[in-house]
Amino acid sequence: MTHDNPARRRPPCRQLMGVQILGTGSYVPDLVVTNEDLMHHLGCDPEWIVKQMGVHERRHARPHQATSDLCFEAAVRCLKRAEVGPEEIDMLVVATITPDMSFPSVGCLLQDRLGLNCFAFDLSAACAGFMYALVVGASHVVSGAADKVLIVAGDCMSRVANPKDVKTYPILGDGAGAVLLGRGRPDQGLVNYSLGSDGSGANLLGRRGGGSRLPPTPEVLAEGLHFLHMNGKAVFSWAVAILCDTIQDVLAASGIGPGDVDLYVPHQANIRIINAALDVLGIGRGMVFTNIARYGNTSAASVPLALDEAIADDRVRPGDRIVMSGFGAGLTWGTALFAW
Repeated sequence: MTHDNPARRRPPCRQLMGVQILGTGSYVPDLVVTNEDLMHHLGCDPEWIVKQMGVHERRHARPHQATSDLCFEAAVRCLKRAEVGPEEIDMLVVATITPDMSFPSVGCLLQDRLGLNCFAFDLSAACAGFMYALVVGASHVVSGAADKVLIVAGDCMSRVANPKDVKTYPILGDGAGAVLLGRGRPDQGLVNYSLGSDGSGANLLGRRGGGSRLPPTPEVLAEGLHFLHMNGKAVFSWAVAILCDTIQDVLAASGIGPGDVDLYVPHQANIRIINAALDVLGIGRGMVFTNIARYGNTSAASVPLALDEAIADDRVRPGDRIVMSGFGAGLTWGTALFAW
């Protein structure tokens, strides 16, 4: 399987019904970084950022904040909205690629801080992390292994982006989103989903330094290998293709067309990626929820953050069919048709 032709082979679509989203929550730091701020920092034209990325501003974590802090706020809001107490949670999954530390996990830090009595762990799938966690959590609910699963996705991308890289630094932001899963009616849940990975594209997007392969030595830091790096052109092409292909896969498996979906909530990677896919699929802009202009690309937090805001805007109602999709480093992807 090669990253230059993602349509060659994808795992078959699968189904997980009988699960519902009981509540959502999100949080972004209060530090707003505008394009004008970056013009002084990077020397780039604010309008160029808007044209190339669709971002007007983004949020950065304060110096005292880490990923677990963002996740905590999103989780608290989610549980409050669902009117569920911490004693009812059976499982906690945190999707992140920017943990507070290598170990222990953000999941364990969050479990303690929230006062949960359950097992907790981190899941690493970059910008597809929330979709991976959603499927993992839904699997436990449907199988009966858990009654209520808290899924939290959060990243502090400002901490791993190269502040001198004009091509990546402006598009990345920090944030967190959460959903609470519980048992639902037989007609609720993941009608069909496509979940997959393509490790042959691992070199296109990643953070090479800081792990066991390249420990954080002075040499690694001097070369900037502890920062995120991306082959922008190749990732752009792959992202448009995988977004189009997997949406088509889940819709075809579900026996419906693009116009039968009530709302699309894609990963807020880049507005040009989203619009290019919409044009290929013939989906109107009004059927898609985007907030990239205000938050940028928040990695794993992107989809649940957008979903929470869509619900707040009354864009999601009982019985609706929602398509959610995340895609990113790994390469990884997850697209699902969710029956609300």
